[in-house]
Order: sequence, then structure tokens, then C-alpha cells
Amino acid sequence: MSVKYTAAAVQAAPVLFDLERTLEKAAGLVNQAAQKGAKLVLFPEAFVSVYPRGLSFGTVVGSRTDEGRETWLRYWDSAIAEYSPEADRLGQMAKDAKAFLTMGVMEKDEISGSLYCSMFYYAPDGKYLGKHRKIKPTAQERVIWGEGDGSTLSSFETVLGKIGGLICWENMMPQARMAMYNRGVQVYLAPTADSRESWQHTMIHTALEGRCYVLGCNQFVTKDMYPEDVPGIEDLNNQPDVMCRGGSVIISPLGEVLAGPLWNEEGILTAEIDLDEVVKSKLDFDVIGHYARNDIFDLKVKDQPDIKKVDIKFTM
Repeated sequence: MSVKYTAAAVQAAPVLFDLERTLEKAAGLVNQAAQKGAKLVLFPEAFVSVYPRGLSFGTVVGSRTDEGRETWLRYWDSAIAEYSPEADRLGQMAKDAKAFLTMGVMEKDEISGSLYCSMFYYAPDGKYLGKHRKIKPTAQERVIWGEGDGSTLSSFETVLGKIGGLICWENMMPQARMAMYNRGVQVYLAPTADSRESWQHTMIHTALEGRCYVLGCNQFVTKDMYPEDVPGIEDLNNQPDVMCRGGSVIISPLGEVLAGPLWNEEGILTAEIDLDEVVKSKLDFDVIGHYARNDIFDLKVKDQPDIKKVDIKFTM
């Protein structure tokens, strides 16, 4: 029997720099996605609780400011730790919705003191499945985020198919994509902060290359959403009123746009996932199978975990 279900990509902004209110908003959005029939729900990069677009954190080459450290503290306070009570609330959202939930978070490592841009995965029973930490922050992100490693290039075998993905510009790293394809990912999750038209080409190419469904998910953010009391808020003076216009999209394994792209508003995109379409798409191209040249190429990924089997059954 073919596996068919509804997947959702949530395009929204958090309540910037406010962890509690962001979690409340997330719960409402997960519920809305569930009401649309979604069994898999994806949120954007850094939804909990802010992608700090436009802020400098008082840094230039060779120096940092005291005000920038205050910005960092405010950022840290709005982030979330793995296995924390706040993280448990994300699991409860998944349980209430009876859906798999993948949430883009700013993960704080309370031992080291670093922040990581991560994806947290939850099962429909509320169980925390694991995470992926972004392995290469882009440009100024490198000042404020640590780098993940191969041990979090995670994927999950579920009743909904094999699920995994990468964050933002990791999706333009060929080796990182191949690390996902080599795990047989059928539903590829790509939360991002890139709202350029060109990002749509990356999403379509990934679907065609991996012969997988791709959920691209971004925020819609305006400058007036930033709290006025954030240290260094004057950095935004020359920023446009619409700071991130979205562009969330859902793509089929043959590159067809099934939903979106959604621009300049919040919303929830949904599309039907049919795993038979993944199989059919591989008639003429299979990047890890009949179209591969394993006699020539050999990709080695340090410490990448095996696929985690999630043996949870629920009503589709």
C-alpha cells in the first residue's frame, strides 16, 4: 500500500528574543497545521527564538563592544537547551498534534556556553528523536554560532518515510547533500533564512538531484517585530521594513512546485507526500544507485550516525 500523508511548512516569525511567547506561538501554529491534516510539520531556521538578522553584536575585525556582549546575553536568554523543560514543550506540541515535528532552534550548550543553529526532531508521541547542528554558519553567523559536526548529520526511518535534512546554505554544500542522499532520505527538510528568488532554484535542484520531496521553510519578518530595547537595535536603522519575505515551498521528487513559494506574509503550506512518487522518480536517475559511479567516487563522512529507526505507528 502506498504511503500518503500531508506535510506542512510553517512560514512565520517568532516573538523575537522572547522564548516564552515564541513557544506559545509555536504551539498555536503546530495546532493549525494539525487541523490542516499535517502529519509532518516543519518550522524555519532559528524559529526559537530569533534569527538576528541585521544585528552586528558589536563586532568588527579586531574588536568587540560591551553593548555587543549585552546583545549576546539577550540572544542567549532567548535560546533553548536540549533536554530542557522548554524543549519538552516542543515534544508536547508534537504529541498534541499527533505529528512529527521538526523545529528550527537556537540551541544553547549550557556546558560550553556556545550557541548552535539546530533542528530538533520530535515524534508523534512527544519523544525527542535527535537533532542536527548546522555544520557551517555563513558569513557573520560564524561570529555568534558554533559549528556542528558529522555526528549530527541525522536521519530517521519513520512510518512517513526516511526523513532528514540540512539548514540553509548547508544545502549548497555538495558533500553535505550527498551525506543525506546516502542515507536514502525521501523527505528532505530545508529550513532557511534565505529569501532570495535564487533559493527556489536550490530547492528544486535538491529535489531533482536527491529524487526526494523537499520542504523549504523560511520566516516572514518585518523590522517592527524587533523589540526596541534590544541592545544594538540601532544597527537596524538602514535595514528595509521587510527584512525577510519568506519563500517557503514544497517540491516533488521530479522538481514540481506543489505549494508556494509563499511571499510577504505568514502562512502554512501543505502538500500531499506520496512515497510511490519517490520510487517512480528513480526510473531515470538515482544519485546513490544506478546513476552513481562508486568505482570512481567515494564519499567518507566522519562520525555520521546511522539512520535511526522510529517504530511509532499512528493514524495517517
